[in-house]
Amino acid sequence: MQDAFWLVWWVWGIAALALIVIEVLAPGFIALGFGIGAGIIAVLFLVVPDLVVAPSLLVLLFAVLSLAAWLVLRRVFSLPNGQVKTFDHDIND
Repeated sequence: MQDAFWLVWWVWGIAALALIVIEVLAPGFIALGFGIGAGIIAVLFLVVPDLVVAPSLLVLLFAVLSLAAWLVLRRVFSLPNGQVKTFDHDIND
């Protein structure tokens, strides 16, 4: 059994869910990137339960995964060239 709480998959799973809920409340792809990073770490510990990683390496892996997820989200969902979405009509018309 692992002694450190950061090496348990469900801790990372709860963190991922909390970050995704924060993203719903305050959208901007920031918390969603962190949530995806935490989710990937949770799946990693679920698939390989005996994996023991140094805390500094685990934080680095979480940061790299979160940054990669954020960059992918920005590329997929953002408007080109920093444009702002405008509407020319009222939805009630």
